[in-house]
Amino acid sequence: MPGIKEIRSKIKSVQSTSKITRAMEMVAASKMRKAQDRMKIFRPYASNMRRIAIHLMQGNPEYSHPYLIERKISAVGIILVSTDKGLCGGMNTNISRLVLSKLKEFNKDNIEVYTSAFGQKSLNLLTRIGSNLLSQETQLGDVPDISRLLPVMDVQLKAYMEGKIDSLYVASTRFVNTMRQEPIFSRFLPLSVNLDDPYHKIDKDYTSDNANVYNWDYIYEPDAKSVIDNLLDRYVDCLLYQAIVENMASEQSARMVAMKAASDNAKRVIDDLQMIYNKNRQTAITKEISEIVSGASAV
Repeated sequence: MPGIKEIRSKIKSVQSTSKITRAMEMVAASKMRKAQDRMKIFRPYASNMRRIAIHLMQGNPEYSHPYLIERKISAVGIILVSTDKGLCGGMNTNISRLVLSKLKEFNKDNIEVYTSAFGQKSLNLLTRIGSNLLSQETQLGDVPDISRLLPVMDVQLKAYMEGKIDSLYVASTRFVNTMRQEPIFSRFLPLSVNLDDPYHKIDKDYTSDNANVYNWDYIYEPDAKSVIDNLLDRYVDCLLYQAIVENMASEQSARMVAMKAASDNAKRVIDDLQMIYNKNRQTAITKEISEIVSGASAV
């Protein structure tokens, strides 16, 4: 059984750790609210852009953008989105397992894979497994900068337009609520005919089926082809930004929950150690009293 001095040292150590996890929990809670607000603000923009793109494509069925053409799959691109730091529960582990399982499927079908990484954790994983890494970006901070995100995406888009890859996927974590985050592996290119939202399948105010109810007519400047080309380029960039903000909101939520669990566990450990300390102290006092009584009796 450990001595009183050793137990007291352990209690102080756990208390110090508890203070750190508590502080990290409070910081994550503050960042989580900002990340969730940023994500909620962006959702209407992404949704409206998707609707307009659907209208334009249905109004010009004779034009088919390269982003919409299905190809025979011989090579694919994967963009893996993760966090730069750890201490966020099993979030990075879950997305890593999902990507590794997909890589096994592609390898089994003899499909070549080219990867890109957002976040230090994803870069570490893709480097460790020896993947064909085309581009990377780490240390994204708390607020995503679109000027740093697009160059990584553009490398994959260029490979797609040149025929080096036939499909592009993005693996990231979808924010459901504070207690739940889901790893998803969604296809970005070629785009689905109805431009389904990979992060929110159900839009209560609007679904892709509603697009067929009305005939949409637009006046184009300079022409329909140029407008659709630019709009679809922006839509793909929009999907990437959405993946990043969803992942950041998930990260702060997962970190807050993980740090709260760590603080709660530290409190239970301290209580257990305090009980052992009290028992040992009581035993030591009882032993000393017994020795004194025994000595007095002998005298």
